[in-house]
Formats: sequence, C-alpha cells, structure tokens
Amino acid sequence: MSLFLTIAVVHLVALLSPGPDFFFVSQTAVSRTRRQAMFGVVGITLGVVVWSALALAGLQLVLQRLAWLERLIAVAGGLYLAWMGVKMLRGALRAPATTDEPRQVLQQSDWATLRAGLLTNLSNPKVVIYFGSVFSAFLGNGVSAAARWGLWSMVIAETLLWFSLVAGVFAMPAMRRGYLKLSRWIDGLAGAVFVAFGLHLIFAGRSH
Repeated sequence: MSLFLTIAVVHLVALLSPGPDFFFVSQTAVSRTRRQAMFGVVGITLGVVVWSALALAGLQLVLQRLAWLERLIAVAGGLYLAWMGVKMLRGALRAPATTDEPRQVLQQSDWATLRAGLLTNLSNPKVVIYFGSVFSAFLGNGVSAAARWGLWSMVIAETLLWFSLVAGVFAMPAMRRGYLKLSRWIDGLAGAVFVAFGLHLIFAGRSH
C-alpha cells in the first residue's frame, strides 16, 4: 500500500506542475465549454495511457540506446506544440483590441478536441522519461505484474480526476466572463507558452 501511496503523491506533484496539458485543458475550458474540455481531458488521459504503458514496457531504455530516435520524437513533438502556439497567437492577433465586444471563439467538434488533447500529450516525449524514471525508481523485480498494472491504472485515474477538476474550475461562469473580457491576452499568453514548450523540446532534442 505504501508503494501505491508514494507513486500517487509523486504523480500528483507532477500533475500540479503546469505544462502543455494544463494549459490546453484550462484554455479549452475557459474559451469553449466544459463538455469540450472534458473531451480534451479524455484525449490527454489516453496519451498518458500510451506513455505509461510504453514506460512499463521499457521504452525509456530503448530511447537511451537510440539517441537519434529520442531526438526525432522530441523535435516532432516540439514542432506540433509550436504549431499549436502559433495558431493561438494568430487568433489573438486577429481579435479586437478593445474588450467592449468580446470576440466569438471558434468552435470545433468534440472529437477534434479529444484528438488535440491526445496529440498535445503525445507530443511531449519527456512524459515517457518521467514515467520511466518513476517506475524504475520504485518498481523493483519483487513487484508483481498485477501490482505494476494496478499502479498503471492508478496513475491513469489520477490524471483523469485532476484534469477533470481543472476543466471544471476553468469552466465556471466567473472564469468564462473573465476570459471574454481578456480573451486576446489570454490566448496570446497560452500561444506563447505553447511556442516556448515547443522550442524547448526542439532545442533540448538537439543538445543530446
């Protein structure tokens, strides 16, 4: 039980650190609807399903031996995040400069939002390194396969619950009213953050 509690706490600390997933969910919830944000949450959770399963299967060890593959994944992910950021920045620049008439936010389908959430998570290869580090640090040879997959399920459930909470908070009417007044600046900030994350992945990939 202590092993489950330890990894649950470690993963919660990681979730509390803002990253691309957090900014994607919060920006989607405040600018669209809670329903769409939840589809984005499901997409992000599916990404965690993939990365954590690959970490348990030993993908981190493969990446350590094939530096070119790790770099390729990092650069591809960085390009996707930067592209998303540029789209947000372009939308912010096209928005009205005044707050008297808030702009209408472009809508997209629920499945498109789910796909965007999935790709946002999958575009960050550092997630598999994180999971690989956590699992290798706490899971020894004495841990059964059932316990390993139990921990995998717990991490997925924790991710889903946390981002569902984030979506619920940012979809609150007060948050949405604040967004409508400052949509240009919020979208611009979110776009800049995504570009920064993307460039970080690209240049980090080149440095290895």
